[in-house]
Amino acid sequence: MKRVSLLGATGSIGIQTLDVIRLHKDKFSLYAMAFGKNVSKALPLIHEFNPVIIVVQDEEAKRELQKEIDHKQILCGGEGLIEASVADPVDVVVNAVMGSVGLPATLKAIEAKKQIAIANKETLVTAGHLVMEEAKKHQVDLLPVDSEHSAIFQSLNGENKKDIHKLIITASGGSFRDQSREELVGVTVEDALNHPNWSMGAKITIDSASMMNKGLEVIEAHWLFDVPYEQIHVILHRESVIHSMVEYVDRNVIAQLGTPDMKVPIQYALTYPERKDLPITQHLELEKIATLNFEKMDMNRFPCLRMAFEAGRAGGSMPTVLNAANEEAVQLFLEGKISFLDIEKHIEQALEMHNRIHKPDLSTIISIDEETRRNVRFHSS
Repeated sequence: MKRVSLLGATGSIGIQTLDVIRLHKDKFSLYAMAFGKNVSKALPLIHEFNPVIIVVQDEEAKRELQKEIDHKQILCGGEGLIEASVADPVDVVVNAVMGSVGLPATLKAIEAKKQIAIANKETLVTAGHLVMEEAKKHQVDLLPVDSEHSAIFQSLNGENKKDIHKLIITASGGSFRDQSREELVGVTVEDALNHPNWSMGAKITIDSASMMNKGLEVIEAHWLFDVPYEQIHVILHRESVIHSMVEYVDRNVIAQLGTPDMKVPIQYALTYPERKDLPITQHLELEKIATLNFEKMDMNRFPCLRMAFEAGRAGGSMPTVLNAANEEAVQLFLEGKISFLDIEKHIEQALEMHNRIHKPDLSTIISIDEETRRNVRFHSS
């Protein structure tokens, strides 16, 4: 029985992780769960899974929750996330929180030698050098939950990483894949949230529409698989059936295919190295799909992807700025305070203003993150 600490339990990935745990009650139990402020959504999950530790975002959410349940361990904020991640009984930490808030908890969980199932791109984007150094030092596996990175991970099984020629990450193209930049002027939040293939949370869906989501995945892949950016490629694949591929030096290409359902990579990360039946997901029927399409990515059409590659190659503190500026700009868009195209403008401005630090420590990363967010908010007003 694996005891799971789930960070981000009420988000899209969190809910689907609970679907997998519910399906395999003989294999997994929920020891700890963390969520933000959505007490009404969390309550039935708490009653169903009865976690030992509960973490909420702040004292206000804690008071609201305490009105509904009598629970011994209701913790708050970043310190609560850390405690839920390092608790002795925990076997695996699923980091599914949105944003860089999950970074300190991940580092502490690695130090405590917990297995990490990582669905939080921002942790590796913001501080990939720190996370991978700690994982290597403590001999901890980082198992990817993102469908693209899970696909690469599976395509590398049994192979020598020295034989990699390139990683090929597929992109659906998001909500606006068939629209020109001119047609993006004035698009609404509702338009951006209408993803053609995947059911995801608001932030990641906006990132998919801007293609920043794919840019973050490129940086994440660089760290997870220790592959230089020159050997990471992104292609447009509308059907979201091939989740990613690895091309080897002998010209062989190994791909992982599946239905666009996040429960598949979530379960694989939890059960690895074993595979289990997943009856709540459809089988892939290629004869019904019939055709798979691929297109070259246009970096002029998707400048967020271009900026992610540039920030990744520059390294140091640049990806931290990229991520923080994007998070803040996306939130401003969701609040109706800036336009969709303003997101990339704020990111570009933040990157241009920043003086790169070669190898920032955790406190410096947190400081840069906070400063970048303040600047984006200031320049949007």
